[in-house]
Amino acid sequence: MHNSLWATTTISYTACAAQTFFFLLFISTEYFLLTIMCYDRYVAICKPLHYGTLLGSRACAHIAAAAWASGFLTALLHTANTFSLPLCQGSALGQFFCEIPHILKLSCSGTHVREIGLLAFSAVLCFGCFIFMFFSYVQIFRAVLRIPSEQGRHKAFSTCLPHLIVVSLFLSTAFFAYLKPPSISSPSLDLALSVLYSVVPPTLNPLIYSLRNQELKDAIRTMMTG
Repeated sequence: MHNSLWATTTISYTACAAQTFFFLLFISTEYFLLTIMCYDRYVAICKPLHYGTLLGSRACAHIAAAAWASGFLTALLHTANTFSLPLCQGSALGQFFCEIPHILKLSCSGTHVREIGLLAFSAVLCFGCFIFMFFSYVQIFRAVLRIPSEQGRHKAFSTCLPHLIVVSLFLSTAFFAYLKPPSISSPSLDLALSVLYSVVPPTLNPLIYSLRNQELKDAIRTMMTG
């Protein structure tokens, strides 16, 4: 934000490390929370009579704390490991923020095997969460389609739709940013994709979820009509 407002393109080493840590903390915690929210919808629709037992206030607090703790540990490991590497290829990042893949390009050849291992572990963990969400939504849609009333099906779908939109937006942009073929990679494309997955989903989240709030709908309707 400082660089954007003052038109500068420099950042200190310490600030870069802090930026990397907080970026990883928030983006990994968001992903874990999206996974938990998927489980919340699965229990609410597929096991409604057990909802109070499986997702009471104490259970929700423990699950949320586990998500933040996992995000904190992930961010700490990646940040500590990345910034323990010597930088031998200069100090210019081809990105608008301190992102690990771009920092690794500046490290000495053969010195970032540990970070590659950590990235592989994180990829497996993210893929596991994705598989969990996929099969949860398969069960949710099967349960919704068995609901006899159209109003009941509409209510169930409206409960899942905001979460599904956020997850799809988050995963599609992140997957394409990191898994796109090298043949179509370019600095400008990498920059645009980084903005998409790091800025757009968090910006749209409040809007997407708030549109289900009836009081907010009424307030917007009143403001537009009067």
